[in-house]
Amino acid sequence: MAGILYIIATPIGNLEDITLRAIRVLSEVDIILAEDTRVTKKLLDFLTTHHSLPTKHLLSYHQHSKDSRKLEILRYLVEGENIALVTDAGTPGISDPGNELIDFLLEKEPNIKIVPIPGASAITSALSVSGFNVNKFLFIGFLPKKKRKKLFEWIKEGPSTGSGRTITFAFYESPKRILKTLEVLKEEFGEEKRILVAREMTKLHETLYRGTIEEVIKRLSNGVIKGEIVVVVEV
Repeated sequence: MAGILYIIATPIGNLEDITLRAIRVLSEVDIILAEDTRVTKKLLDFLTTHHSLPTKHLLSYHQHSKDSRKLEILRYLVEGENIALVTDAGTPGISDPGNELIDFLLEKEPNIKIVPIPGASAITSALSVSGFNVNKFLFIGFLPKKKRKKLFEWIKEGPSTGSGRTITFAFYESPKRILKTLEVLKEEFGEEKRILVAREMTKLHETLYRGTIEEVIKRLSNGVIKGEIVVVVEV
């Protein structure tokens, strides 16, 4: 009988955000696929200390993994091994190469069972505290390094309905590029457009910058910007 591939969301910062179901599945699987085995080992060490997680076989899988690694994973599954796929933080497959692995496996063996184990997500965490209307929203993922202005122009045209009405949208951004990106947003949407910049979600130095684009730019310009960032732009 073929094994099961579990897609397990892990904490985006605070290790206590791991779910009980994720802990159980991690304790039961035969192999854990990790984006960075060093990062995942920190989580597993925490779970070993606090939840008596047994030692696991860690195998790396990341955006530079070759087809030979994907075939190795497929072989394990076909032989009946149960596998957990985790990323460094959050949900595998969301702005993450996990989707490529899943697509590859299903193309080779369409009947392989894949089970999602939901949990922490930086994007939904930021949306939940924005205070904006997010009944509908557009998630862009990581912004491209180039042609951002063209992307924002496309958003202004109303990509969801073709009605010319922009919906609330969100994206991930680098601390090195955030101020430049906000300047482009100000140029495209106006300085009074309200945004939320969420930095280091769930971590010790979590900070939420909420206000107009101009206000947030001024606040961010006052110091060194570090950490992972989610930006939400109000409709």
